[in-house]
Amino acid sequence: MTMLSGNPRMTDAEFESLADATLSALERAIDEVGLDADIQTKGAGVLEVEFADGTKLIINRHTAAREIWVAAKSGGFHFRQAGNVWRDTRDGMELYAALSRLMSAQSATPVTLVPA
Repeated sequence: MTMLSGNPRMTDAEFESLADATLSALERAIDEVGLDADIQTKGAGVLEVEFADGTKLIINRHTAAREIWVAAKSGGFHFRQAGNVWRDTRDGMELYAALSRLMSAQSATPVTLVPA
């Protein structure tokens, strides 16, 4: 089990700015792979991806925990900033790699997201 600790000196506003920039970059990366999916921003800090089969993957910032949370068909995942990347709090997988795996499984199409 990998335990990651966030930056305790980061303010909520700094976290929200960083998380929102990450969500915007993810939206662009998802759009660029040409996936058959509807991508929408749902309020502040929430990105929703709806696949052709009607299933959804939701990515959102969770300010209290200073994490990015992902809800996918296969389960829920939490990512915390570690250096310059977001890593899964359980297995340490990088956010883009994890989302590539999750989206590939959920869409039944190979997906490789590349950070900008």
